[in-house]
Amino acid sequence: MELNRLVLLDDVPANAETWAQGRAFRLAAARGIRGVVAHSDPEPRTRLTADGPETIFPGHYGTIYQAKGMDYLGKTRPRRLTMLPDGSVLHDRAMSKVRNDERGRGGVERRLVALGARPRDPGEPGRAWLEEALHAVGAQGVHHGGHHRYAAYIGPRTGRRLAVTSYPYPKADQGGAAA
Repeated sequence: MELNRLVLLDDVPANAETWAQGRAFRLAAARGIRGVVAHSDPEPRTRLTADGPETIFPGHYGTIYQAKGMDYLGKTRPRRLTMLPDGSVLHDRAMSKVRNDERGRGGVERRLVALGARPRDPGEPGRAWLEEALHAVGAQGVHHGGHHRYAAYIGPRTGRRLAVTSYPYPKADQGGAAA
């Protein structure tokens, strides 16, 4: 099972993240899941505001996964991301839907129009419109150095190692953000 997001409000009580993670793992194990993969994103995110750039996500190197004793499997491959001015990522698959006039492109188009792109004309090729829309909203291609990847057994025999090779945990001085 992949843990996609672990997000709690800043004002939750102490150790709430640990409790939520443990509860999710116990529920998954009770349903027969035996392994979990999780990623942490060390790259900070900013959005553009009237007052200039604002950090909306400082990045993190997976302290909660380290505290759980999950195996550290290294980083995913570096890649280029398309960042929108609101600090969100426009994923390659979403852009492909627009370029190729595929089902599901409407949400992407509405998102770009809400950020300042002109609406797409009926019959207009998606590839040309997308290129213009990305320019109009100020989207930027940025280098992402990769996510930190963790894995663990859950359920019975949780002390087992999931990975053949586990690396030392990343820390802030190794390119990760503090958190």
